[in-house]
Amino acid sequence: MAKNNASVWTSIRFWRRSAAWVTGVAVVLLIFLTFDTMSQIRMGTDKELEQGIKRRIPAPTVINHHIDYKYDEKRGMEVPVIGKKEPFFGKEWSPKEARALLHLGKLTVQAKNCMDCHTLLGNGAYYAPDLTKAWLDPMWEKTMPAMTGKKTKEEAMAEFLMHPGQYRTHARAMPNLKITPKEAMGVVAFLKHMSSIDTNGFPRGFSKVIKEGKTGGTYAK
Repeated sequence: MAKNNASVWTSIRFWRRSAAWVTGVAVVLLIFLTFDTMSQIRMGTDKELEQGIKRRIPAPTVINHHIDYKYDEKRGMEVPVIGKKEPFFGKEWSPKEARALLHLGKLTVQAKNCMDCHTLLGNGAYYAPDLTKAWLDPMWEKTMPAMTGKKTKEEAMAEFLMHPGQYRTHARAMPNLKITPKEAMGVVAFLKHMSSIDTNGFPRGFSKVIKEGKTGGTYAK
């Protein structure tokens, strides 16, 4: 009798080996992606910042620098640009001071439940404006200092956070969250640092929006 040749597709041994190979490759790929992700999301150091070494998440002392946003032809997306040093609340913050202020700002944002209304780095609600690049909104430099009677944008932002009801910028008014002066400085530092993070072009088209000055207040919807 002629020997019956079974198809490889019905072979249990073939599928077991295939499953083992696929699982092995997937594990190796996941390990590689995990280490790559960890390196990408690691916050840069103050030394790297001073040396001009670019990190996706700069050191807290980036608050001592001018931050801009422009379209990168090579990458095909908008990217943050860290420029020369500039005073922040009238001074240059040491690494220890900047880290503490940024930490306070982050805790305040969490404690006040800002994400119940706002979006931060793609997370949160859409009732109020996206704050990912709020520091770069021309409104804080062109309109709010005169409205609040402050000389700098950071002071204007802090004043608004402490007394939002006095400076209506949207139909949906921000509630008074009883933010203290120190907490307000921390939140502004947090927003400035967040604007320096390379978010792979998110939010899309923002550099064009701020160039044309059509944000209407933290690029409101």
